Parts: sequence; structure tokens; C-alpha cells
Amino acid sequence: MGLLLLFAVFVIYLVLGILYESFIHPLTILSGLPTAGLGALLTLMAFGVELNMYAFVGIIMLIGIVKKNAILMIDFAIEAQRNEGKAPEAAIYEAGIIRFRPIMMTTAAALMGSLPIAIGFGVGGGARAPLGLAVVGGLLLSHILTLYITPVVYLYFERLQQWIAERRKAHAQPLLVGGAPAPSGPQAPEKSF
Repeated sequence: MGLLLLFAVFVIYLVLGILYESFIHPLTILSGLPTAGLGALLTLMAFGVELNMYAFVGIIMLIGIVKKNAILMIDFAIEAQRNEGKAPEAAIYEAGIIRFRPIMMTTAAALMGSLPIAIGFGVGGGARAPLGLAVVGGLLLSHILTLYITPVVYLYFERLQQWIAERRKAHAQPLLVGGAPAPSGPQAPEKSF
């Protein structure tokens, strides 16, 4: 199950990398996953439930739900930067404000849908309870922390991308023997006497 979890995260990273044409933005989106896993494990420990197959299925479900919250913010911020020319700080701030309600609504819907499973209603509800507990606990903790963590990670990775771009630009300029940059553009031919 651990290998399945790692494979699921890897596949999601590949799909997000293709979608955003970036190696860094998928990491920003996946930055909320550790808090989801921590919330799920703490909830299972609090209720004295072992980490069984149902709990692992709940944790894998959490990957999709938590990833969706980050995608809502990051996608909006990237579009604001590309189309409107906003700075990363202004773009992620606006994304957090505008996308707050959809994130709250979808998370609340997932919580309310998982709550009956966590309580253990119905025939065989006790066996499925770890799934619901993992989802509810992971959603609660990751929802609270993702709204703070994802914008910060986004800003740090944007600064990292800018730093890498500046380094590449500095190394791309050819240097003369004296260390000064080579002149660019067409030059007048030298006169021979």
C-alpha cells in the first residue's frame, strides 16, 4: 500500500507537470499532502484505529481532494501572472481571496459526505470507519493549513524560478577575454590599411 501511495503521488506529479509545463508548480500543488497524511494518521491514533486497508484507501482519496484545493489557487495565480502581468505576491493573494469560497464549499461537501462513514452507520460500518476517519481528519487539518502553506510555497518556488532564470541569463552571455560582456548586435567591419 505504501508503494501504491508513492505511485499515485508520482502519477499526479507527472500529470500536473504536463498540465502546467513546469517541474516546480506540481510540487507547489502537492505541498499540502503531508498535512493531509498527518491529519489522517493523528485522527486514526486519536480514535485508536489501526492503519488498515480502508484507512489507506481514505488516504489515497485525500490526495485527490487536497490536490484539488491547491489547484484552485495555483491555477488562478498562474493565469493572473501570465495574462494580467501581476506580480506573484498579488496573484496568489487575489487567488486566495477569490478561490476561498469554492475551496470551502468543496471541502465541506467532502467532509459531510465522509462523516457518516466515519461514524460507522449501516451494516459493516465499523469496518469502513477507518476510511471515513482518515478522510475527515486529513481534510480538517490540511484544509486549515493548506490555505496558509500553499501560498507561501508558491512564492518561494516563484522566487526560485526567477533566480534560476537570472543565473541562466548570466551564464548565457558570452564573455570577452577581459571579463566584459561581448557586444551584441551587428558591428561595423574593421578597416584594413
